[in-house]
Amino acid sequence: MSQEFIDQNYLIIESNVVTNVVVWNGDTNIWTPPQGSLALVQATTPALIWKANYTTTPYSWELGQTVGAGAIEFTWDGTNAVTNEPKPTDPPKLEDAAPNQPVTSGTVTA
Repeated sequence: MSQEFIDQNYLIIESNVVTNVVVWNGDTNIWTPPQGSLALVQATTPALIWKANYTTTPYSWELGQTVGAGAIEFTWDGTNAVTNEPKPTDPPKLEDAAPNQPVTSGTVTA
């Protein structure tokens, strides 16, 4: 049985810090991550980043989990890549929020 290798971004984690992001196909016959490092597929790795919380007054920032946002210098806590960016000091602006989606109250068929 042959294995299909697909190029994708990998987070290279050394000493619990993302030290590099590489495009690799996972084939260790072609390239191997540094000894002692951890290589995680960026697109499927959970990350904690600063997200606006519009349910508080005033609006605030909180660390929220998203997938695929890991980057160089993020810290690895064993479960999530965690941003190294400081918490924003300015409150989030409502106009930066995603637009509201329409809401329906039932099913409509044609």
